[in-house]
Amino acid sequence: MRNPKLALVGAVAAAALSVAACGGGGDDAAAPASTTTTSAAATASSMPMAESDGVTGTTDVFGPGCASVPSDPSNEGSLQGMVDDPVATAASNNPLLTKLVAAVTAANLGDTLNSQKAITVFAPADPAFAELGDAKFQELANDPATLGKILQFHVVGQRYDAAGLEEAGTVKALTGQELTIAGSGDTMTVNGAPVLCGNIPTANATVFVIGKVLTPPAA
Repeated sequence: MRNPKLALVGAVAAAALSVAACGGGGDDAAAPASTTTTSAAATASSMPMAESDGVTGTTDVFGPGCASVPSDPSNEGSLQGMVDDPVATAASNNPLLTKLVAAVTAANLGDTLNSQKAITVFAPADPAFAELGDAKFQELANDPATLGKILQFHVVGQRYDAAGLEEAGTVKALTGQELTIAGSGDTMTVNGAPVLCGNIPTANATVFVIGKVLTPPAA
């Protein structure tokens, strides 16, 4: 771990992501993710990645937002640089996720996310947080309970690649509520939020940068 400033907030996060519940999921995963060079190719593994499968190859990433990620492999925020770091640390180096990281730091959730073995993270990009406005962001940062629920709604306790998500159609967030996957490749969406850069591998998670902060449905 290079940069324990971590804090990946799933949506504004700030507090209680009781991601202790985050544990689950990926143990029984299925076939290893494919390393084909296509986006979310149908030829890739359609099952969650097992913990022992490690990470997907950086040649599998897709989406228009990937062009904004540093291309120099020696840069810790590059796709290659993120591979060997746990997810919160990796996110802290990604220029698309500075707001998310700030939120997670406020929530003190970095270590919790980094300790998970195999998860999928739908990470809102900075513009998605900007749409909330500074006042709303601060309001959420001061409301740990609400933030915790929002953040959990962006994390799946099982590790999927893009093809696995497409095959599943729906996946269960840590809140116990379902997220709907539609489309594939550059047209993939998560609960309607576009995937800007998907299949980003980190040491313990697959990250899908999305263009919207997801709101958990009312209980």
